[in-house]
Amino acid sequence: MFSPEGPTFRELAVQALSSVERGYDLLAPKFDHTPFRTPDSVLRSVATALRREGGYDDGLDLCCGTGAGTGALAGVCRRSVTGVDFSAGMLDVARRRVRAAGPRLAWVRADARALPFGRAFDLVVSFGAFGHFLPRELPGLFAEVHAVLRPGGCFAFPVVAPPRPGTRAYWMLLGFDAVMRVRNALWRPPFVMYYRTFRLGDVTRELERAGFRVELTDLLEFGRRHDGSPRVRLVLARREPDGAPRVSPPPAP
Repeated sequence: MFSPEGPTFRELAVQALSSVERGYDLLAPKFDHTPFRTPDSVLRSVATALRREGGYDDGLDLCCGTGAGTGALAGVCRRSVTGVDFSAGMLDVARRRVRAAGPRLAWVRADARALPFGRAFDLVVSFGAFGHFLPRELPGLFAEVHAVLRPGGCFAFPVVAPPRPGTRAYWMLLGFDAVMRVRNALWRPPFVMYYRTFRLGDVTRELERAGFRVELTDLLEFGRRHDGSPRVRLVLARREPDGAPRVSPPPAP
């Protein structure tokens, strides 16, 4: 399915009826031949934007999968890059495929909601993984990222604008989420993967509540929508230096 090297329909069905961890263990050998992998164009664009920022020594690729983002991060960080994921199968593929001539690479199996690090990183990135977290889990996830960043460090990730209501893409994503909700209501263990729960306004508020100062950068190489808004933005959430006054965001309406 998707390509001759990609998973078959049967393999995808078995994955979808497994837990998230087991499902990705099964999918790992063929994951890079599916549309679920972040496109190289997005990885290059984010890496270019982060290089313009400069000054990063140690980076963490959160929910690194097969390491595509980790490889891109190796061109941004000077000293070390760590990929963390809870799927042993995905990490096995990453170890085999990612090579870096510059910074030291490390791979760690861990849950993003309980990271086994101290203040070890100047930069944390993540690509395409947030659909695996329910909205109620975001405060804890962002608190974990905040805790592993050094003061002044940055949490960066791209966000694609949602499709306009009524378009084919809109109905496809709506249908996918509906199918997943029915599947999780009828089958255990659950497989958490939703495309329409990670809304930029809500995410920005949760990042601010976690102690980040949030900036948005337009990645204009991906163009603009009909209303003039960018198709892809890069979220840059910065941990304030120690001693900086913290401004609480206004309460949600």
